[in-house]
Amino acid sequence: MLRMLLAAVLTAVPLTALSAPAPDTVLMIVSGEGRDAGKTRPGYEFDEVSQAWLIFKANGLAVDVASPQGGPVEADKYNPEEPFNAQLLADADAMARLANTLKIADLRAADYAAVYVVGGKGAMFDLPRHIPLQTLIADAWQGGAVVAAVCHGPAALAPVKLMDGTALVDGRNVTGFTNEEEALFGKKWAKEFPWLLEDALRERGGQWSEAPLMMPHVVTDGRLVTGQNPYSTPGVAEAIVRALGRTPVARTPGRDEKAMAVVAQLRRGDANGAAAAVKQDPAGHHVELIGMLGFYQAKAAGDDLAALRPALQTMELALPYMTEPQLKLAIADAHLRLGNRDQARPLVQSVLDASPGMEQAVNLLKRIDG
Repeated sequence: MLRMLLAAVLTAVPLTALSAPAPDTVLMIVSGEGRDAGKTRPGYEFDEVSQAWLIFKANGLAVDVASPQGGPVEADKYNPEEPFNAQLLADADAMARLANTLKIADLRAADYAAVYVVGGKGAMFDLPRHIPLQTLIADAWQGGAVVAAVCHGPAALAPVKLMDGTALVDGRNVTGFTNEEEALFGKKWAKEFPWLLEDALRERGGQWSEAPLMMPHVVTDGRLVTGQNPYSTPGVAEAIVRALGRTPVARTPGRDEKAMAVVAQLRRGDANGAAAAVKQDPAGHHVELIGMLGFYQAKAAGDDLAALRPALQTMELALPYMTEPQLKLAIADAHLRLGNRDQARPLVQSVLDASPGMEQAVNLLKRIDG
């Protein structure tokens, strides 16, 4: 009889569920929606995999990767030459795991010290409706594991309910991709989302907080870690390491992190120090990212002059290292909105000197002189 019972158990339970607990393993969850590098169907963000993976491995943690359907998954378009992406692409084991992800329904929460949900717009589609993932996250949380998500990844947390019927996020401090960020960067797919992420987390009792548009922001509430956007990924990964009782190993920040750090320095009131840091090592800072960040922050500011001023400073921080006429025109437009016509005019004129008759510049100059 004992042999019969044992045989029945072995037949009914997946092999993955029989493995010994791995307290030093992080389960990374990715969307399986992706098609054609995000053109016909959004997928996961490779940057949010690579940066976190490298930090986990550097701190002695193993990584498993799972998706709702298992098997291969596809990321949205990314830059393979970015150092953190290039490093992961050269890791045969990592790429093999992404090429053959585990199926979420086959896994046990008890086998993982942490669950980390990767973002990307695909996460808004398959992750919130996947019941086995909701069960896994609830079991992980109730079993004492760290639960974390970044960017759109918190969409997987929104529907999770605990044994007492309460929402996982109810009364807990959280963040994620904001409504403001979605309005600028989610136009193609947001209309198909089941809900906006910020709205869903707020409605389920999450205590929401956010940083200015696309600035890094990590929220840790005990064993729950969330990050606002892709640039929050390194901070989320290191917060997971700390939540597991470890001190993150020292590392050299990448150029994206350095860019965001000088923008944060500028926003704290030290514009001169930020400019000096970039001037000392322009190649070590992603200056194009700084310029783009300021451009979109200025666009989002609208009539809010208090928000426009730091956006203008951010664009000006990148200007000495960029030749894009659009950046000059955006700076000129910001000056005009702030009433600084004398500072706006020479910028527009310099664009017209290089590109006579450029319609956008001509129209802006008319506004300045109007």
